[in-house]
Amino acid sequence: MPSIADAYWATPPVARTVATAVFASSVGVYTSMLSGKPFYFHWRLLWAFPPGIHRFVTSFLLTGPGLSVLFDTYFVFTYLSQLEKNNSKFTRKEDLIWYLMFVGTIIITLNQIFTGAGHYLQALLIAMCYTATQDQRGQNAHFYILTIPAQLMPYCLLLVQLLFPGGWQQVQIGLTGLVAAHLHDFLTRLYPEFGNGPNLIPTPWFISWLMTTPRMNKTVYGSAIVPPRGTPRSGPLPDSWKTTGPGRRLG
Repeated sequence: MPSIADAYWATPPVARTVATAVFASSVGVYTSMLSGKPFYFHWRLLWAFPPGIHRFVTSFLLTGPGLSVLFDTYFVFTYLSQLEKNNSKFTRKEDLIWYLMFVGTIIITLNQIFTGAGHYLQALLIAMCYTATQDQRGQNAHFYILTIPAQLMPYCLLLVQLLFPGGWQQVQIGLTGLVAAHLHDFLTRLYPEFGNGPNLIPTPWFISWLMTTPRMNKTVYGSAIVPPRGTPRSGPLPDSWKTTGPGRRLG
């Protein structure tokens, strides 16, 4: 019988890592074990000492208070898992990482210009929901007790924000995620398919290089180099000796 740890490590790695970071960061902040200051983004803080470069990442790791910690973490894991396992646009992990980097950059830029907000997880959730449901056209999705077309899910998530305090500002933040996801879809799918043009934002080579760099694991008896996934195993025999053919028995 698989343990909880086995089930955890069997989940998609990108979704698992991001959801764990979101949950741990939010619990740490709301229980006062962590300061909330490193999770706030403002462009002026990038020029502080030390520079706040980490805020490009940490500003996406804080959920809302209360039950939002559980619900937002669940949605992060759900939509990232759908993108990582089932979306035709992300056949490699580096493609999904580049998507998060591109969408995150657009979200930060739009919010710094128009809303002044400093926390962006809600915008990222809307962006991931929009992208995930683009491959689910014609299917239905469950939104609480309602059954709706899957592609309407991000808009329903936006409308629900109006039911909570500060809802209009959250809607504005969520709209930046919708714009970012649509821009990514246009540059990578719509323009190449319908405009006969190239993918305008291909995954940079350095991300692919980082993903395929062999890792070195420390073991009790020394260090072991783990080759990148998909690297064929090599042996002492030359390739010409590895081909199969009719056998001959001596004697």
